[in-house]
Amino acid sequence: MSNLIEGKVVAISGAGSGIGKAIAINLSKLGARVVLGGRRKELLEAVAKEINQTGGEAIAVMMDVRHQADAGQLIAAAVTKYGRLDVLVNNAGVAQLSRIDELDIAGWEDMIDINLKGVLYCMAAAIPVFRQQQSGHIVNIISTSGIKIVPTQGVYAATKNAVRTLTEAFRQESDGTIRITGISPGVVKTDFSHNMKNPQMREAIASSMEQLAISPDAIAGAVAYAISQPADVEVGDIVIRPARQN
Repeated sequence: MSNLIEGKVVAISGAGSGIGKAIAINLSKLGARVVLGGRRKELLEAVAKEINQTGGEAIAVMMDVRHQADAGQLIAAAVTKYGRLDVLVNNAGVAQLSRIDELDIAGWEDMIDINLKGVLYCMAAAIPVFRQQQSGHIVNIISTSGIKIVPTQGVYAATKNAVRTLTEAFRQESDGTIRITGISPGVVKTDFSHNMKNPQMREAIASSMEQLAISPDAIAGAVAYAISQPADVEVGDIVIRPARQN
């Protein structure tokens, strides 16, 4: 696996903590050069420092996927520093869980802007680079929300299913020079619930994580598997969740 990952340049959104951090550290250990994107400067710089001090290579880029220009900066930083981009990992995401009839319109807009438009903005920045190189790989971190629909997750699941749809559409549209993989994690031990405005939902998700959650390293392993395949092999869809998750 490491022979096919070593030397790859990988840009990761939402790389300051949780799944994004695990992906960055895991891939750097396999020889990838990682470009860390995110909104929280201190966390990003800490991850970059950890990687660089342990023999890896990383740079941090302050950016917000809600802004198309920022998405462009993430990709441009990779190309400027390393001369190319091999993999884009769209990991940034947010959840504001509530019943639809509670009308948390601000929460809806936040999820649409980050979970859906943010993915599209990063893809829009990366695809021209991949086309010029005649190679590239997009990895969209989706969710098992959307595979199983449950109350309070309707709009969140809708944004994730939208990404699932565009991932499959792009796969069919591509001639194979740009590969795309969708990875749908289940309950993962992260700080994902910390930004939820609804205290009941925040407590419920935290409790679920305590009882069920798997390590973000499991998701990082799935990303490594997908991008380590030979150029003529595309891993289209991976669902990875706790064995006890319904």
